[in-house]
Amino acid sequence: MQQIFETERLRIRPLSVEDSKFILALVNTEGWLKFIGDRNVKSIPDAIEYIERIMKNDQVFYNVFELKETKQPIGIVTLLYRDTLPFPDIGFAILPDFGNKGYTFEASRNYLDALMGNTSIQTILGITLPDNITSINLLEKLGLKYEGSFLKDDEELLRYGSNIKANKRID
Repeated sequence: MQQIFETERLRIRPLSVEDSKFILALVNTEGWLKFIGDRNVKSIPDAIEYIERIMKNDQVFYNVFELKETKQPIGIVTLLYRDTLPFPDIGFAILPDFGNKGYTFEASRNYLDALMGNTSIQTILGITLPDNITSINLLEKLGLKYEGSFLKDDEELLRYGSNIKANKRID
């Protein structure tokens, strides 16, 4: 879903090529590299190419969340339709300087609320590595429940899920 949303502190909008500097920084953070993986984005041209690939894929929705006051991009919330999963999964990442301030929850909660009201999506998944405690905690705070683990490319992943239409808002 590609729309613009606002929360008390954030503006959530679709990713654009103008976000190349931000994406270059985000995908090279320690957390991204450890928990999501190296995307080989090492320059602004690489970032532009990465963003263009995302924007051309109708199964991938990247949304940037930025501070309302300054319009500084600080994180992303994503919705991905994967061939290997029965339902779309939500993802998120934030620049380290802005972590632990509730921004990722605020953006993700708002995005899930919008999905509940504006799409036919009934079930949402969340996928994470077992040692990504921050992601696990956020998925649970969003109301997703642990469903089990599975192997992908010889790596264990945890699967969380929720019927978002039936899930009551948790703040």
